[in-house]
Amino acid sequence: MSLKFSPQIEKEINKIIKNYPQKQSALLSILHLAQKEFGYISEEVERLVAQILDIKPIRVREVVTFYTMFHQRPVGKYHIKVCRNISCSINGAEELIDYISEKLGIKVGETTPDKKFTLSVVECLGACEHAPCMQVNSEYYGNLDKKKIDLILERLNNDIND
Repeated sequence: MSLKFSPQIEKEINKIIKNYPQKQSALLSILHLAQKEFGYISEEVERLVAQILDIKPIRVREVVTFYTMFHQRPVGKYHIKVCRNISCSINGAEELIDYISEKLGIKVGETTPDKKFTLSVVECLGACEHAPCMQVNSEYYGNLDKKKIDLILERLNNDIND
């Protein structure tokens, strides 16, 4: 296996593992570090993490595919995740997904050519009281309508940190 963590991340991983009586309990924390290091969790990264924790790669895959915060392929600077579970769907999520798709010129699962935005749908963001809602990176937005989406996208497009 040629993929390796940087010495700094490797040091953090070893420190984290020492906090657990069973090192496989550090899986979530190490996956967060892996995503920080590589940008997403590829199959090769899954195997690396499994090797470090002495677990089967399928165990890592199960966790990566369960949690929406882990990316299995590169994503844009802003990863937009729109909830489409029952509360959000009843309140117009599907229409808003179509609207965002049209505004960004991409389909669900795609990234804009400038690598700025990726659009995904998720089954639940745990914010039903704010339906319809979405998450952009780690920030939540609720009670969405087209006007709010326009404001959010405009703010992100004009981000001075680009």
